[in-house]
Amino acid sequence: MKNEKKSHWEKVYLEKSPDQVSWTQVYPTVSMEMITGFNLDKSAPIIDIGGGDSLLVDFLLQEGYSDITVVDISSRALEKAKARLGELSGRIHWIETDIRDFVPQRSYAVWHDRATFHFLHSSEEIHSYANTAGQFTGEYLVMATFSLTGPEKCSGLPVSRYSERTLREIFREGFTEIECRPQEHTTPMQSTQDFLFCSFKKNTEQ
Repeated sequence: MKNEKKSHWEKVYLEKSPDQVSWTQVYPTVSMEMITGFNLDKSAPIIDIGGGDSLLVDFLLQEGYSDITVVDISSRALEKAKARLGELSGRIHWIETDIRDFVPQRSYAVWHDRATFHFLHSSEEIHSYANTAGQFTGEYLVMATFSLTGPEKCSGLPVSRYSERTLREIFREGFTEIECRPQEHTTPMQSTQDFLFCSFKKNTEQ
């Protein structure tokens, strides 16, 4: 199953350009507003889960953030991002792995995910993800998923859809909700998809 998922995404990034995939954002407005709103030092470590060929890393660099990690299952997605960034790509930590196999080697001030979490379906996978995020997030978590009115599939694969309540429940043991925002994302094909962005603060009490 894991090899099938990897093959699927390698094929997507081989055959499609950014203007041919639904998730492309010209500017990641809500992600950037939430991350910059945390008022962290620009040297604070930030990780983008499922970042692939997303432009978030470009705009984080433009804002002056200097410790950025991008994780993706697709080597082709990461190579596309590196080629786009050119020499700037050397400033980024790139990790090719399935999120279900990912064991971080450090903690991150911000854990951001707009791409991966809603592709997890079993309670075991979801619980494992929440545990990993709780263990390796130092301060803030930003989760963006398809909302209850969002699509049932993305890139031909079924997705899980979430409400503010269900996201809060999944991450309640490690985090306290800061805010949730709905977003109507306009795809490059001019269709719309309903997302939900939620930010959380890491609980400090033991």
